Amino acid sequence: MNNIIKIFLSLLLFLCLADMPYGYFQFVRFASCITFAYFAYDANKKQEKTTAIIYIVLAILFQPFLKISLGRELWNIVDVIVGIGLLISLIKKRNEK
Repeated sequence: MNNIIKIFLSLLLFLCLADMPYGYFQFVRFASCITFAYFAYDANKKQEKTTAIIYIVLAILFQPFLKISLGRELWNIVDVIVGIGLLISLIKKRNEK
């Protein structure tokens, strides 16, 4: 199930590169924050402390309540890096099995 969520979130982040209405970006922030908080909880449960910390930092970065103003260009870079990171984590986990 986590794999499907990671793929879906990656697609949401990549769509941020398109000219979308502001409501879409708010939705992505909420969805990302909730998803990364869940991933942090799951990683902590599996005793993966470094992964949990990364997800906590991402949840804080994407949290929608106290917005971090990075500018459109920088947010696009962050979205792409995080989206690619999610996809790489899928490939890495798949190769470990």
